[in-house]
Amino acid sequence: MAAPSCGAPGFWVRGSWQRLGNLFTFVSKPLCSAAAASRPLDAQRLAERLRAQKQEQKTKKPVPTNPVQRRVQELLRFTEQLQRVHPNVLAKALRRGLVHQDKDLVVINKPYGLPVHGGPGVRLCISDALPVLAKMLHGHKAEPLHLCHRLDKETTGVMVLAWEKEVAHQVQELFRTRQVTKKYWAITTRVPVPSAGVVDIPIIEKEVQGQERHHKMTLSPSYCMDNGKIVSVRTSRNAHLAVTQYRVLNSTLSSALVELPAYYREGIKHQLRVHLSFGLDCPVLGDHKYSDWNRLAPQKLSACTLKKMGLPQSKARHIPLHLHACQLTLPALQPGKEDLNLVCKPPRYFVHSLHRLGLKMPSRDQNGDEEATHSGAQ
Repeated sequence: MAAPSCGAPGFWVRGSWQRLGNLFTFVSKPLCSAAAASRPLDAQRLAERLRAQKQEQKTKKPVPTNPVQRRVQELLRFTEQLQRVHPNVLAKALRRGLVHQDKDLVVINKPYGLPVHGGPGVRLCISDALPVLAKMLHGHKAEPLHLCHRLDKETTGVMVLAWEKEVAHQVQELFRTRQVTKKYWAITTRVPVPSAGVVDIPIIEKEVQGQERHHKMTLSPSYCMDNGKIVSVRTSRNAHLAVTQYRVLNSTLSSALVELPAYYREGIKHQLRVHLSFGLDCPVLGDHKYSDWNRLAPQKLSACTLKKMGLPQSKARHIPLHLHACQLTLPALQPGKEDLNLVCKPPRYFVHSLHRLGLKMPSRDQNGDEEATHSGAQ
């Protein structure tokens, strides 16, 4: 028998199958030195993969039988997956949720749990997907889209992008001069009193003392009560003027759907959340940062709210922030054109929570969006 080309001699192995009594002859493939060297490495990788799968099966949590708990688990998993997906996948998701597109602007429906800008610990953000999204919409030679404003990581809803940097600067100037009107919806864990009004209290960032030192935005009022009298106090030079208008659209004994028509000063960090929580004592559902000033801990919900949501308090940490930018009106960028009215319906988890808490979605007349450009729920 001729020796194989790789220099390793071939060999014959004979075996018998007792039931059939036939004799089979097996001819092995020549064993090359390179293949022999790679096999231990492949086996090692396979063993590591099997160990990882076994460990994953051990740590895998059982699927909850309660549909609300199951939905909370899905949202948590979705948020974690968002930070692991490729920008191409994110760009496709943003294109599916497109609200409006013209030669100047692109308007998207921002999903939950996705930051706008990069930073420490951020694996993926909206900015990463803008070059890919531009090519999907305008071809491979398209320049990246430009951000015109920002939304918090946990906030969903209308977000405006521009094709040209000059247009982006023009829109940013409209935001800065408060010519853009925005409308938010928030589900609160208590009912604001009175049912409509304006919160006009400056906001400042302060360090919270305790076991875990951290910074939060808080109120810096210009007045205080002294022996039953309202007394003017000197505000810090670091405080920012902040005005938030609100009105209750629908309420129960323990929760409310609040509309926030925002002619407010743009760019103040967490303004709506701070005014609702510390100004009106009505934190946003799922706001684990501003529900308690002294510590960073999961939001404590009333027994009534937990019962309606079908959750124990131990699972409250997984409830997402229920704050949605539902409408934005942008003044015409060019003479002779009409204002652009953009509307985004809330995400599914927002709608499910409304139903669970016994709150009703506002009618079109309440929302005033009969002629608005809108997108479906996420």
